[in-house]
This record gives sequence, structure tokens and C-alpha cells, in this order.
Amino acid sequence: MTGIISGMMITVEDVDFYIKGLFKFMLFGQELWITTTHVALLLLSIVLIVFMIVGHNVIKKADPMAKPKGLQNLLELFIQFIDNMTTGIMGKNAPRFRNWICAIFMFILFCNISGLFGFRPPTADYGVTLPLGLITFFLIQINGLKAKKMKHITELFKPSPILFPINLIGEVAVPLSLSLRLFGNIMSGTILLGLIYGLLPTAIKMGIPSVIHAYCDLFSGIIQVYVFSMLTMVYINQKISDE
Repeated sequence: MTGIISGMMITVEDVDFYIKGLFKFMLFGQELWITTTHVALLLLSIVLIVFMIVGHNVIKKADPMAKPKGLQNLLELFIQFIDNMTTGIMGKNAPRFRNWICAIFMFILFCNISGLFGFRPPTADYGVTLPLGLITFFLIQINGLKAKKMKHITELFKPSPILFPINLIGEVAVPLSLSLRLFGNIMSGTILLGLIYGLLPTAIKMGIPSVIHAYCDLFSGIIQVYVFSMLTMVYINQKISDE
């Protein structure tokens, strides 16, 4: 496929925002592919694990009476931010979900900003964001059943049984809205950057794209991970709150 923009002819090969298959293999008679998303997820997972191990050792060896600095200071600021965020939204329920919110916050954050380091963000793949939305959905339902037993189900028929279909659709829409919001925002930035890299002359590719990266990968990426985490807490808290 070709096109002409401002007198320049471009082809599909000039625009790079697609998921690429790296190699394929057969499993139980089915053809499966290892893609750029799988590789990025593996590398980011390794980075996260190493970061957590190093962080654990730093905190474990830290002098509680000394002024924090370096990585210790960064970790304490992050943990304080997570504590304040979860407590502010979930109140007394915050301690039960603080670790999970911290985990998904770090995972999605690293995925979103990975474009700064030359990766295609894994969260620009709906195969990554949908499982995250489904995990949140099951957490909502499981904790709702634990907290309210059958009342969790009968609430779907309130304030009138006629509204049951609408209430049910509202429940099912939660993982879809969470996953599509995250996917759409990150994918739009990936497409924009792919078009820019495909259209700009080589001489200025080191200048203008850096500004777009700062917005699409850093600013928008941080906003989206905060929105996903916040909505996760709000949805869960609504189901287990006594009020």
C-alpha cells in the first residue's frame, strides 16, 4: 500500500506501529507465534523482578535512623504515594488491596513508558489489556460475594427487576471499559509515533519525536496507569463497602 503526502511517497513499510511476529512454532497442531509483545513483556518482567529484588535488599539493609537517599528515597516516595492513594479511595479496605494495586501500577507503568526505550508498549496490544481488565472484574465479583453473599447478586435486581438487564450489562462492561480505555490511549500514541517516524526526514527524527514521546509515553502513560488503578479501587470498594 502506498500514498502521497506533501509530495512524498510512503509505503506501509515506512510506518512501524504493528505487532510483528518473530518466529512461529507448532503446539498441539496449532500454529503459534512469538511476537514483539511477548518479547517486550518478558524483558519488562525481568526488569521488574530485578528492580524489586534490588529494592528489597536496599530497604532491608537501610538504617531506619539515617536520612534516606538514592534508590531508598525513591522507593519510600513511591510506597507513600501508593499508601495515600489506596487509603484515600478505599479507606479501611486499603490494606487488603494495597499490594495488588502496587503490582498492577508498576507493571502497567513500565509497559506504558517502555516506548521511551525503543519497545513497542505491550499495553498497545489488546491481548495484554483485556486480561488486566478481566482480573479486575473477577476481583470485583469474588470480593463482592465474600462481603455481601447473595446480596451481591440480588442487587442486580434493584431498584426494580426490570432493570436487571441494564445492571448486568453494567457489570459486564467493566472489564471492557477498563481494557479498551488503556488500550486505546496507548495504541493511539503508538500509531501517532509510528506515523511520525515513517513520515519525517531522517535528519529531524531525533528532535520532534522526542517531544511526542514525552507526551504519549510519559505523560499519557502515567495518567492511564493512575486511571486504571483508581477505577480498579473504586469498583472493588463499591462492592465491599457497607455504605
